[in-house]
Amino acid sequence: MMNLRTIVRSSLRGVRNFAVNTEQPARIEKTVNNVTLLGRVGADPQLKGSVQHPVVTFSIATHSNYKYENGDWAQRTEWHRVVVFKPNLRDTVMDYLKKGNRAMIQGKLSYGEIVDAEGKQRPSTSIIADDIIFFRENQN
Repeated sequence: MMNLRTIVRSSLRGVRNFAVNTEQPARIEKTVNNVTLLGRVGADPQLKGSVQHPVVTFSIATHSNYKYENGDWAQRTEWHRVVVFKPNLRDTVMDYLKKGNRAMIQGKLSYGEIVDAEGKQRPSTSIIADDIIFFRENQN
């Protein structure tokens, strides 16, 4: 189980020599960290963290289809870990998103480490969700 301290530490893992500077930098550079995924939810979302700092996590699967030279088709599935911090979005996800639902997630990549059940640190990649679009299945 990952608490907020671990998540924040994970989010700051790549930051080196961070210091507050009151002078304007000589060059302000625009950077982009955007991710958009469309796939199926792998398991019901879980509420983690503490009462003061709750966080919702779930996984989403995406896949790629490709054809071998001999004509056979194959499908590769990728699993992505999604983390939701925004209070209203977090509540909506807990109320409406269920295993097997299709959803589109827009957010940003975050690299860090998590502590597994044996106490070992493992690298982790998460998508910090900014927006989630829910898809309703066709009713026949």
